[in-house]
Amino acid sequence: MLKTRTLGRTGLEVTQLGYGSMGIRGPKTWGKRVASEEESEQILNAVLDAGINFIDSAPDYGISEERIGRYLSSRRGEFILASKCGCNYTQGEEEINIRHTWKQDVIKRNLEDTLFRTQSEFLDLLQFHGGDAETLEQEGLIEQLEDFRSQGLIRFLGVSSSLPNLPGMIELGVFDTFQIPYSCLAPEHNDWITKAAETGAGIIIRGGIAHGGPDAEIQRPNLNDVWTNARLDELLTEGMTRSEMILRYTLSHPHCDTTIVGTCNPEHLKENVAAASQGGLPAELYQEIQTRVSSVIKNSK
Repeated sequence: MLKTRTLGRTGLEVTQLGYGSMGIRGPKTWGKRVASEEESEQILNAVLDAGINFIDSAPDYGISEERIGRYLSSRRGEFILASKCGCNYTQGEEEINIRHTWKQDVIKRNLEDTLFRTQSEFLDLLQFHGGDAETLEQEGLIEQLEDFRSQGLIRFLGVSSSLPNLPGMIELGVFDTFQIPYSCLAPEHNDWITKAAETGAGIIIRGGIAHGGPDAEIQRPNLNDVWTNARLDELLTEGMTRSEMILRYTLSHPHCDTTIVGTCNPEHLKENVAAASQGGLPAELYQEIQTRVSSVIKNSK
């Protein structure tokens, strides 16, 4: 049984394991983990069948939004749908060319497209896909999202952000949620997650499984180096996988309301659900990982 938490002042009850839909972005995107229509239908329904009730997407995640609408519109009442805005992208011959543009016409088009693609009358959460506080204020974009909310097109507004722009976003004091990168292998936002949560906002963690660490399908040497240099293999208990330890570390953060993990592999989904169902790590193990990784990062500077 997946644990749930209240997503800050939204009052929404979310499963601590959420689903990130980038993995079902389809062909002609970034050439990795291309999911077919059949695979996408299977994984999306498996997500809901597993009890996960939070799905995150974006207009520039290929055809993921269309697939959510195509395969889950009949089950719309079973999940909280979050998407993003500021996505001014073009579809190239082989991949999507992504850029973010902070103009009202782009924001409006993003929302209209997302509602149409997902076959939804409203979004539970619309998030700025990056940006900085000064630009959002100058362009009147926060007021624009508040207007969407007053029209019933969205329920809550949030932002997906990271350093160096995150502190300015927190200072605005307007966001219902913050989506922030964090894992034991990339913990630099640890204290900023707490500061964001102290505003009353809900916290959505991205990258919370660090792509599986050294066992990831797509290897990231910088993350692998942290794992190796911190000797984290020594801390694995019997039967515990690397990805399980990473995910449960993320869930151990006291302000993690949900962490979005993407996959198109049903077996990986089952493994993630099983790991998340156990909750966070024992306090001593959590602290030991934190100590070892902090030492590695300090010595690498």
